[in-house]
Amino acid sequence: MSDELASGLRELAQDAETPPSVSGAEIRLRAVRRRRRRFRWTAVTVAGACAAASVALVVALNPTGGDREDRPSPAASPTAPPSSPSPAAPDATVDLSRRMLTVAGRELPISSGSVRYPTAGGRMMVVSKDSVKALPMFAGKYLEKVAWVIGLRAADGTTNFVGTLMADEKAPGNYDITTGWIGLRRADALWLYKQLEPGAVIEIRGAATPTPTPTVDLSPSATEGTVLPGDTGGAVTSPGRTADTPVPPVSATPSVAAVPAE
Repeated sequence: MSDELASGLRELAQDAETPPSVSGAEIRLRAVRRRRRRFRWTAVTVAGACAAASVALVVALNPTGGDREDRPSPAASPTAPPSSPSPAAPDATVDLSRRMLTVAGRELPISSGSVRYPTAGGRMMVVSKDSVKALPMFAGKYLEKVAWVIGLRAADGTTNFVGTLMADEKAPGNYDITTGWIGLRRADALWLYKQLEPGAVIEIRGAATPTPTPTVDLSPSATEGTVLPGDTGGAVTSPGRTADTPVPPVSATPSVAAVPAE
């Protein structure tokens, strides 16, 4: 090829050459954008593949599909039972096994029901107070007027009494001789009568321990001289003792109004 021909071809090529539509910087920017789009697409593809693998693994481990019937019901889960409030502390307690009534930090010896007439246990409320009341005594063959009587009633309607055990003041703390009511020495019965008001709670616990009971004369004639609030003075209260002070007559109605049990 001659030099003239080569020179002519170069001139023709230069005349036909088209200048670029964008600058070099714009070309480089477009190249960067294309690389970023390819990276994002690759990341999305990998994430989709991972999600598909996870679903496949769950299906393989749980062939049933994880229906709700296969899941434990929330109601089946063990739950702690609601705690019930503790009852308030009683105002007085009676320990039948120790033959002791405890109130306001003081212990008073008692005599409760005999083996034939055991004293019922549980919580009872003071519902009445009588300065004198007739209660069945010993084997229940006759009634005896008892001083400083506190009437008790349980939630189920069971009733009982606390009063003076005049016939045998050696019994409290030593042996049980009543028909179920709780007997105290005269001074202790009077103190308790002033201490407890209607609405107070007495809790009777334990069971009496049988003990030999001394032989005593239980006939009415042996105790007919006993002086109680409401009797007239001058009668013999016990061997070697007399009562010289007249006391008011016995009232048929309680000296303190009864209140209903809760």
